Amino acid sequence: MNDTFDLVTYLLLALHVVIIFVAAVFISANRRPSTAIAWILAIVFIPFVGAAVFLLIGLNKLPKHRRDKQREVNELMMARTRGLELVSHGDDWPDWLRSAVRLNQKLGALPMLGGNTAELIDDYQGSFDAMSREIDGATRFVHVEFYVLVRDASTAGFFDALARAAARGVTVRVLSDHLSGLMYPNRKETQKFLADAGIEWYAMLPLRPLRGQWQRPDLRNHRKLVVVDGRAGFTGSQNLIDSTYLKKKNIARGLHWHELMVRVEGPVVRELDAVFVTDWYSESGVLLPLDTSPVVLGDNPALLDAQVLPSGPSFDNDNNLKLYAMMIHNAKTRVSITSPYFVPEESTLLAIVTAANRGVDVELFVSEIGDQALVYHAQRSYYQALLDAGVKIYLYRAPTVLHSKHFTVDDDVAVVGSSNMDIRSFSLNMEVSVLVHGRDFVDRMRVVEDSYRANSRQLDPVAWEQRSVAGKIGDSLARLTSALQ
Repeated sequence: MNDTFDLVTYLLLALHVVIIFVAAVFISANRRPSTAIAWILAIVFIPFVGAAVFLLIGLNKLPKHRRDKQREVNELMMARTRGLELVSHGDDWPDWLRSAVRLNQKLGALPMLGGNTAELIDDYQGSFDAMSREIDGATRFVHVEFYVLVRDASTAGFFDALARAAARGVTVRVLSDHLSGLMYPNRKETQKFLADAGIEWYAMLPLRPLRGQWQRPDLRNHRKLVVVDGRAGFTGSQNLIDSTYLKKKNIARGLHWHELMVRVEGPVVRELDAVFVTDWYSESGVLLPLDTSPVVLGDNPALLDAQVLPSGPSFDNDNNLKLYAMMIHNAKTRVSITSPYFVPEESTLLAIVTAANRGVDVELFVSEIGDQALVYHAQRSYYQALLDAGVKIYLYRAPTVLHSKHFTVDDDVAVVGSSNMDIRSFSLNMEVSVLVHGRDFVDRMRVVEDSYRANSRQLDPVAWEQRSVAGKIGDSLARLTSALQ
């Protein structure tokens, strides 16, 4: 009996060693050292559970057939846009921006184009109303893509506008994330409304293993965009759902979300639509035609240069991470960051701390209250390093969750979109951002940032350092989980 027990023990130990060796070789390939170490330690200390979890969520790229479709569309977009990088106000850019634009075009296949206008919308219901008005003027097509898409009392007007457009012969196409649709109410009612209106809808990144549709479950499409006739577009942080997200616990706590969307006109709209075309192709298998019409710069000096940057696990690089780190490293006077979920990757944190240490005025806007406990505590673990470097941290007052996602650099460069400044948005989520050059636009962004500051309390470095030991431990433990990506 003892001999049998010893044999089983030795076999399990040998299997453990083999698993660790294979994991060390496989996991360390093409992965950040901190991430690889975290996964290997998990497998060492909880071997079979750790290995099972890695097989479930350890692979942070989409299946090959999806990445192949992304490359196919990228090649078409690059061929379509060759030379368009000249259609901009490049002479007015700061000296570093040209390199950033070239980097973005290489990674995301879309150029920086001039001749655009942009309007900021920071009113939650007002955003739905503005999109509905635009849809009511559609004559050719409406493209809609949201991470969360729910028909409720707040969004009913938007859905009714889609139905009216479809009824008058406008082609309406809708995409929404599959997993998020399972997490919120009215899923069947929303899908039935779209079907009854004759609107074509697909779930993004569906998890249907019996149909052969499977990838890592937490690789999600987090993009938010609307394109009408290729003439007007919307993107930003806001999902298509009530500001409480219809969750009982949010309503009980009085939580509601504050967002920032941007409405654009001009050549950048067709680039935003190219992102939709790519995602539609991935889900439907139908490749819609890309707009190849000539682009005119225009002679109005108030027109903006703008570049759309898609990012996510369908790309080979962390597109948004590279852009954000480069921008912060090149800041001369000021960086203002707004991110509801701030769990930065090492290079981003280093860029922020370095900027503050070299005298750049750096400020971070986050929420005083969190709706996701693990992320909330993980982000708190970074505050001390930021405060020590001189970063000003503003906590947007509860019960509002500041969900806007944007940042500004110096006086004339900004990014706004769906991407948080966290590891999930850098590596796991499909995101879309818009890089904008224009003093007037940044001035309007500053007004938004001023409103955040007026509704926030600044985190006191002394008080923060003296917080409870239990709080520090909880924050540190939560931070460890962020490396398992």
